[in-house]
Amino acid sequence: MVLHPEDEGYSVEIPDIDNGTWTQGEDLKDALLRAQDVIGAMLEDKSDYPKPSELEDITVKDNDIKTIVYIDMEEYRKNNPKTVRKSVTVPEQLVVLGKKQKLNFSAILTEALKNKLEV
Repeated sequence: MVLHPEDEGYSVEIPDIDNGTWTQGEDLKDALLRAQDVIGAMLEDKSDYPKPSELEDITVKDNDIKTIVYIDMEEYRKNNPKTVRKSVTVPEQLVVLGKKQKLNFSAILTEALKNKLEV
């Protein structure tokens, strides 16, 4: 990954993903966090990851900074879950009562599944 200092913050080049992916950050810490986020987003549906370039093989200009960014894809997926629409069947009376109380059925089902699966 290459950090390019700008007048304000950094632009971030990630050459190994999708023939070059870019993001930006307001400061060095923000740039690194955003790099992790864009890497996670680009790879979340993949199981075959691109091979990272060797740092010595990346060419940079004067003030550019070569660095490595670490991302745990399992942790990323856990903290950034993709939602899936599911049809469920529940007793009509529970639906009527739930709507009267303005319950969020998706949130309740998600919580119940997490409890049942102990995650």
